[in-house]
Amino acid sequence: MGEPATQAASIPVTTKSNQRLAILLAMAMFVLVVDTSLMNVSISAVVHDIGTTVSGVQSAIALEALVSAAFILIGSKVGDLIGRKLAYILGLLGYAVGALAMAFTQSLTAIIIFWAIVGGLGASLLLPAMQSLIHGNFEGAAQKRAYALVGASAAIAAAVGPLLGGFVTTYLSWRVGFLFEVAVIAVVLSGIKLVKDVPYTGSRRVDVVGAVLSVLAMGGIVLGILIWQEGGESVLAVLAIGAAALVLLVYWLRRRKRQGKPTLLDPDLFRSKVFESGVTGQMLQQVALGGTMIVLPIYLQMVLEYNALEAGLSLAPLSLTMFAVAVVAGKRAARRRPAGLIRAGFAILTIGLVLLIPIVPRADSGWWLVVPLIIAGCGLGLLVSQLNNYTLSPISDERVSEAAGVNSAAGSFGLSFGLAFAGAIMLATLSLGFTNLATSSTVLSPGEQQQVAHALETDAQIMSNTELEKQLAGHPETTQNEIIRINTDARHLALQIALLIPILAGGLGLLNSFRMMRLPDPEPSGAAEDMVMG
Repeated sequence: MGEPATQAASIPVTTKSNQRLAILLAMAMFVLVVDTSLMNVSISAVVHDIGTTVSGVQSAIALEALVSAAFILIGSKVGDLIGRKLAYILGLLGYAVGALAMAFTQSLTAIIIFWAIVGGLGASLLLPAMQSLIHGNFEGAAQKRAYALVGASAAIAAAVGPLLGGFVTTYLSWRVGFLFEVAVIAVVLSGIKLVKDVPYTGSRRVDVVGAVLSVLAMGGIVLGILIWQEGGESVLAVLAIGAAALVLLVYWLRRRKRQGKPTLLDPDLFRSKVFESGVTGQMLQQVALGGTMIVLPIYLQMVLEYNALEAGLSLAPLSLTMFAVAVVAGKRAARRRPAGLIRAGFAILTIGLVLLIPIVPRADSGWWLVVPLIIAGCGLGLLVSQLNNYTLSPISDERVSEAAGVNSAAGSFGLSFGLAFAGAIMLATLSLGFTNLATSSTVLSPGEQQQVAHALETDAQIMSNTELEKQLAGHPETTQNEIIRINTDARHLALQIALLIPILAGGLGLLNSFRMMRLPDPEPSGAAEDMVMG
């Protein structure tokens, strides 16, 4: 009797340990997702506190997403070689270093090095390791609950991130927000003994050339955009390197596959038309999301002069609607074709973004944006609920982990591209707008036109109308009104042009969804259904 009693007594302990581990993994995912939201709504505060530019902060945000995307496949292989538990620890520490640096930074350089690069590398190690550890530390129903909890944590973080970040930044400081992230990571690391390492039994050979080409391909394209934004040289050369590396990567992977040698990723995954179209849809969704979530915060903080909380509240209709629709659609859409829901999602998203175009010049508060953002949020919610499962459904259980990594890399690249391109277009249009509007003014003299064009172009990213009015004190009223008009009109035009990037991504996603409709619906694999982390 003693032995069964002892066994029975040990079961609750194991269950409690598993529950605690699942909660800690969910906490890690929450920090991972909320981090960028905090940065987005704090752009204005960061710019003023450390004396930098909007384009500099926007470039750091895009670079962080790029580093994560470029190294996520490599990070997965590193985890295979050094152990998933160690990769998980290093990933958390990398993210903690980035967050801690943000809490004390006094320069943009520190943000780029520690938050964007070190933190991005941490994310590239953390995401694949978490996926493997969930698979290896839980079984059966417990594994499904762990995946669901981590996925729900990511969704909640995306929904409340702008609000949480805005509240902390406004009433405390954006630095406190990043210290909060460090504290959460410390709690997660305190439970590291609960994590059982998952041994890797596959090949330990590394496709070094494929890894380098993948980094050059994604890095060249996004860095080329960022260099152009900052007025740097050799933009075309950097973009050409990225494009050439992408072509070479495809050739290299196919050649290695034919030779039976290890590859960074299996090119045969793309033989599945469902997987190929799903990855394309995932990337385009993230381009649209990234573009929207960089230009709107800049507009709210620089044009409407909102603080972080007001900006977060204005973005809440988008994030909260996305969360609510994703939850409802995930539960009640079983009878509908996933491809049909994806098509509806891209169509609704595009309509919501298009509605913003005529509203922007008339908006004097965030209330004007509520209806279009709710519509766009409904579209994103449908996409979030369907795209991951659709993409991974045709993949066999033994290959779903690799396929999920490719899907995550495509999504992260799309996010970084959207952040970089839409932000760059907005700021470039702003600069050109100042010059064109000033030189075509009938109120300003030729000398004033040149002076105003130069002054506004130099301070374009930080000069609100309120600050401009202070600097114009003492000038004739007609001159003041004309310069403020130029400042206002240029900012409205810049946002309208920048919104064309996520709109174009939504339109391309809609076209891609018609291709999905012509494909037969796949039968989902068990492993694919469990992998709710995208």
